[in-house]
Amino acid sequence: MLAVTAHPDDEAASFGGSLLFYADRGVQTSVISLTAGQAGSHRGKARTDQELAALRRKEFNSACEILRVARCAVLDYPDGQLHRVELQRVVADLVLRIREFRPHVMLTMGSEGAVTGHTDHSMASVYATLAYHWAGRQNRFSDQLAEGLMPHRTQKLYYLTAPAPLPNRPPISFPPITAQIQIGNYLPTKIEAFHAHKTQEPLFPLFDAHVEKLGSPELFHLAASVVPGLVTAEDDLFAGVIED
Repeated sequence: MLAVTAHPDDEAASFGGSLLFYADRGVQTSVISLTAGQAGSHRGKARTDQELAALRRKEFNSACEILRVARCAVLDYPDGQLHRVELQRVVADLVLRIREFRPHVMLTMGSEGAVTGHTDHSMASVYATLAYHWAGRQNRFSDQLAEGLMPHRTQKLYYLTAPAPLPNRPPISFPPITAQIQIGNYLPTKIEAFHAHKTQEPLFPLFDAHVEKLGSPELFHLAASVVPGLVTAEDDLFAGVIED
């Protein structure tokens, strides 16, 4: 399973319960954050963007350890400016990592920007979606294939979704819910992982209240699948997945 996010802390806030749920079932999980979060409003003791990036990378690694993520990476794209980055550059980077890791299932945000409506979240969705489709095609970034990699078709792509945005946000239209992962037993650990992002401490009360109000399930929308057909309600993101 591969989750593509925009910032350190997205992995815990968005997918923390599901990452734990599947790690417990023997699934190898991986998370990629496109930015180091250096433009964040909450900066801890950091005096510069570079110091903040270094702090947030360490926090990301700590959170991923709590979430039992097998592989994690923070890329160097500009925080708050993902909409300005050349599309091909980011997608090629993600395609390479998909071809290396070869996930069965991918997770990312929806193009609406998740519960915050953040532009970077929207762009993470766009980049991850294109990478999902293009990683399996020989005529996309074929220079990577000359280096010994093979195309890889990830079997399912899910967008995170929600019943409502965070308070005081612009109107957000969410993808329909097609899958619910019950994470009740993992909710305290998900909160612990978010709290590992100590620079974001001012957000802890808002986050804690939000997840307690939402309750147990993490909600997803099946955005693409190698098996066409009508969408049915799921309680397992690996339903129908064929192991290699």
